Amino acid sequence: MNEKIIAKAEEFVASAKICVLALIDDDGYPTAATINPSKTEGIKYIYFGNNIDSNWDKRAEKCNRASVCFNSISPECNVTLVGIIEILTDDLALKKEIWVDWMGEYYSGPEDPKFCVMRFKTQRYSLFVDSNQVRGML
Repeated sequence: MNEKIIAKAEEFVASAKICVLALIDDDGYPTAATINPSKTEGIKYIYFGNNIDSNWDKRAEKCNRASVCFNSISPECNVTLVGIIEILTDDLALKKEIWVDWMGEYYSGPEDPKFCVMRFKTQRYSLFVDSNQVRGML
């Protein structure tokens, strides 16, 4: 049963165009904002393209604890992931892999030194899919 729920959650996450990323701010409070996921590996890893000088990157460098939430009313689905986030600046192959056209409005390309990847790694999850709920650790 859990494997089916996890598989459906992973399918939902892979198709999601937007999610909420929560990080700890300078005053120790969680802050949440919507962001476009650039790549997912099931529910284990979520990747985001971002600016190395952004508030998100600065917060992630200071405190790597984070949460990501994907949700939808139809189909009824809520995927909440808790884990750690890291900033990757030197993996050009990964930068090229997650690059999407709209990023060209902000960066000269994946090689742009201001462009980085935030990689979220799930440590625990809470999934609500098709009226079934499961919690666990990865």
